[in-house]
Amino acid sequence: MSKEKAGATMADVAREAGVALGTVSRVVNGQQVGEEFRAKVEEAIRRLGYQYNSTGRTLRTGHTNTIALIVPNTITPYFALLVHYVNMALEKRNCRMLLCFSEYDRDREIEMIQMAKQNQVDGIIALTYNPNLVIPDDIPFVTIDRFFSTSVPCIASDNFGGGHLAANKLKELGCSRVAFLQVSSTITNEPSKRKDGFVSACVELGLPFEVLVLEDGQPYTLLEDFLENHMENGKLILDGLFVGTDTLAWRVIQSLKKMHVSVPEDVQIIGFDGIRMFGNMEPVVSTIVQPVADIAETCVSTVLSKHFANVPSLICLPVTYLYGGTTKA
Repeated sequence: MSKEKAGATMADVAREAGVALGTVSRVVNGQQVGEEFRAKVEEAIRRLGYQYNSTGRTLRTGHTNTIALIVPNTITPYFALLVHYVNMALEKRNCRMLLCFSEYDRDREIEMIQMAKQNQVDGIIALTYNPNLVIPDDIPFVTIDRFFSTSVPCIASDNFGGGHLAANKLKELGCSRVAFLQVSSTITNEPSKRKDGFVSACVELGLPFEVLVLEDGQPYTLLEDFLENHMENGKLILDGLFVGTDTLAWRVIQSLKKMHVSVPEDVQIIGFDGIRMFGNMEPVVSTIVQPVADIAETCVSTVLSKHFANVPSLICLPVTYLYGGTTKA
């Protein structure tokens, strides 16, 4: 009878790997060990088909090595990329991810938090939109893009700096009349600062600007009406647009095509997020890039920190500009 069929033990893994039993224990419990020893233990585990009793470990240590991630969906490219990098950051630490989709449903966000607690996760990372969401105080909780309180760490990209950068880039590329377009959540969150950064830079530069911010649920036709109202003699009188997300920027470009406005010849457009076609190819538009991998890494290291109570309440990570064909090279 093979070891796998008989049920391999931790001692079997130690013998197979040629290491001490304590080394195997440290590996399966996600503790620090030399990479050479870790590789030997993991290979022995694969060969023997060893199954570790995670329930017993939970009872002994009080930890499940599981982190819940709550996001609206993975249809939106930015959310999909975030999920990918959070999972990679957790795997690197021998942790698992409990993935929860809220679908922007406020009640579902509450249900997801309760479900995560029932599954005894070691922490929660969440990107939420419920204005009345109550953050549990008995579990490490990290938010993305939304500040709750000084006791709940928020991880975000530098949205204000991104808006500032976009205005400066449009000015540098020769734009003389610009606008900011965004569909915004009704809650106050970090992405709201994209507009503030853009307006601040336009004022500093003496660059004429306009702003249109639609709330979630308002018809997209209002944005098309805004563009139509800025047409004179068949030409768009705006020559630069900063759009709150790459997804919205792409929709704006499709609308402009129907109006026979060329991008970037007639109007230059900068989005926000850094979305790439097919996930890892060319950018969809010229864009302000969020450091998604760094955001994910920071979220994971924060929620697992042994000094969670001392983590800053807001951590902003730097953004960059990336040419994507909708601005002049």
